[in-house]
Amino acid sequence: MSARRIFVAALITALFSLVTACSGGADAGTALPGGPELVKRSAEAMRTVTSASFTMEAENAPRLQVKKAAGRLSATGDADGTIQLDFAGSLQEISFVLAGDTVHFKGVTGGFQKMSRSELAAVYDPSAILDPERGVVRLLSNALDPKTQAEEKLGGADAYRLSATLSQQILAAMVPGVAQSVEGTLWIDKATGRLLKADLPMTEGKVTVTFADYDAPVQVTAPAE
Repeated sequence: MSARRIFVAALITALFSLVTACSGGADAGTALPGGPELVKRSAEAMRTVTSASFTMEAENAPRLQVKKAAGRLSATGDADGTIQLDFAGSLQEISFVLAGDTVHFKGVTGGFQKMSRSELAAVYDPSAILDPERGVVRLLSNALDPKTQAEEKLGGADAYRLSATLSQQILAAMVPGVAQSVEGTLWIDKATGRLLKADLPMTEGKVTVTFADYDAPVQVTAPAE
């Protein structure tokens, strides 16, 4: 082989090596953030939330009386939405408006009735979700062994998926009837750090909670009497 050909071959090899090295650097630069870092960031982000919409659904979880819930939440503690409850095998949907210390509620038929906030809390208290001392912030702050699994799309948003052990005591404030800590899967918004979804598998069934419409204006108004 001539000296010129040897030089050209060496140059091509060097360029190929350089491209490969640069590609490796780009991949390294997109390494997933650590689980502890993610849950800490998410807890801080959730602490500043002023409002959100949520859904909660239990699947094949006979021990849970609350089967579904959906609504809007304000960081002040007001909320409105619907709850589907299991009364001795019969599903009943209740609409609720939680404004101040009073809960207005009604079934599929009939008008609104009243109960106190503490009476509602004995069954289900949606206001706990955004309460930093009882809800998502506390859950994330106390998550054990968080591990980032992947970056993926969730509902059009770029999100990090991670696993973590979540406390039964804290979960029970948001999902009444949960009797065990769970190895949950969380999706955290890449841009904002806010929690988008949580899958909570249990011995019997699982619970899925989703969040959307963060910081959208929410005005909860008591129904006219």
